[in-house]
Amino acid sequence: MPLRIGAGSAWWGDRVEPARLNAEKGDLDYLCFETMAEATVSAAQVRKRRDPSFEGYDTYLDDRMRAVLPGCVRRGTKIVTNQGWINPVGAAERIAMHLDGLGAKGVKIAAVTGSLITDRVTSLAKTILENGAPVATLSETLISAEAYLGAEPIVEALRGGAQIVVTGRVADPSLFLAPMIHEFGWSENDVAKLGQGTGIGHLMECGAQVTGGYFSDPGFKDVPDPWDLAFPIAEVEPDGSAVIAKISGSGGAINLMTVKEQLLYEVHDPANYITPDIVADFTTATLELIGDNRVRVSGIGGKLRTPTLKVSMGCTEGFIGEDMFFYAGPGALRRAKLAKTILEERFKIVDLKADDVRVDFVGLNAIHGEATPADAPEPYEVAVRVAARTKTREEALKIGREIDGMAVSGVAMTGKRVPHQDRTREIIGIWSTLVPRQAVPYQIHWRES
Repeated sequence: MPLRIGAGSAWWGDRVEPARLNAEKGDLDYLCFETMAEATVSAAQVRKRRDPSFEGYDTYLDDRMRAVLPGCVRRGTKIVTNQGWINPVGAAERIAMHLDGLGAKGVKIAAVTGSLITDRVTSLAKTILENGAPVATLSETLISAEAYLGAEPIVEALRGGAQIVVTGRVADPSLFLAPMIHEFGWSENDVAKLGQGTGIGHLMECGAQVTGGYFSDPGFKDVPDPWDLAFPIAEVEPDGSAVIAKISGSGGAINLMTVKEQLLYEVHDPANYITPDIVADFTTATLELIGDNRVRVSGIGGKLRTPTLKVSMGCTEGFIGEDMFFYAGPGALRRAKLAKTILEERFKIVDLKADDVRVDFVGLNAIHGEATPADAPEPYEVAVRVAARTKTREEALKIGREIDGMAVSGVAMTGKRVPHQDRTREIIGIWSTLVPRQAVPYQIHWRES
C-alpha cells in the first residue's frame, strides 16, 4: 500500500476547509501543514516586540487544529506542521490542550526548536547573498535570523514515537519528505530517493496550486468549481514515485499542466533545487496522466546535500505611508493627473523626507509602471494610490495627512475613504546568508496529551 500524505495548508492565511476534508475523507497516513513565508518569522518577532502577550505561533493554529484533529485522531493520521513559528513548544502545548478537549489521551507531541539563530548569526555568517555585503552590516536593524532546517529532526521525532511534530522554520519540501524517510527507511545518502521525495514535497507544499489554484485563466486554462479547491494528496511508493491526487468530487483539477506549473514554481535552476536534505534535479522528471485528476510523478534526480544551511534574516528598513482616493466617469484620468501634480507640490511644501515616492493610477499603470503602453485606453474609473518609503513613522504619516486634504482642497469629484485603517506600516526587509550546517543544532521537546 502506498504512503498517503495530504497537504493541510500552503501558507499562513490559507483556507481551513480543504484541510478538514483531507483529514476526514483522505484516508491519510500523514497530514502536513506549511504556514511560513520568508517574512512570517520576522513579522512574528515584530508583533512579539509590540505585544508581549503574543504566543509566537501560527495565529490560526486553533482554527486548523479544531478542524483536523477529530478526523486525524479517529483515523490515526499523524501531523507534521511548522505552525510553531518562533514558539514551537508553545504551539505543542496548545495542540495538547485541543487533544485533551477531545479526550484523546496519550498522543505524543514533539516540538522541534533550534532554527532561530538571531543571537549569533553575525558571528556564524559572513556574506549577504543578495548584495555581497558583510552580514555584520545588518546588526543594528536585525530582528530575526532563522535557518532552514531539513527533515532530520522530524524523522528523529517520528522514530521516537511522535504522532504530531510541530516545528519552526523547516524547508517546505522537508515537511513532506520526513514521513517518507521515516516510513520507508531511506538513508541520508540515497540521493535518488531523497531527490524524488523532495520533488513530491515541492509539489505538495503549495497546496491548492497543484489542484488548480493560482492556475485558472478563463477560456485558456479552465478549472472546475474553483471556489471549492481541494488540497492535494500524494500516494507515495517506496521508491519515491508518487501519484498526485485529490478527494473525489472536490473542485479543482490535477493534470499535466497544473503539475508542471507547480514543479517549476519558485525554482531558479531546475537541475539544482537546493534544500537542506538534497539538491534535487527536476530536469529528469517524468509526468504521466493516469486517470481523472491523477498524475504519476517519477524520475526526479538528486545530488548530495550542501555543507551549509540557508538563513533568512529580517531587518527593520523604515516605514511606508500609503493611501488612495478615486475618480470616475468621463475625465477621470485628467483629474487624477492634476491630483498627482497637486500632491507632488504639497510634498515639497511639507518637506516630505522620503527615500522613494510613488503615485500610481490603479487601472492604468500601477502594475506595469513605465512599461505601460502610451496608447493604453483611458479607464472609466481610476484609483490614485500614493505611497512613500521613509526612515521614520512621522514622515510616513505625512502621506495620509496630505491625502485627507484632497477631500476638500483637491480636485473636483474626488472620492475619499474614511481613514479608519492604519495608513503606515513598518517595513521588514528580508536578506539571506549561509551558515555551516553543524553550527545549527536542533532540539526536540516532548509533550503528551
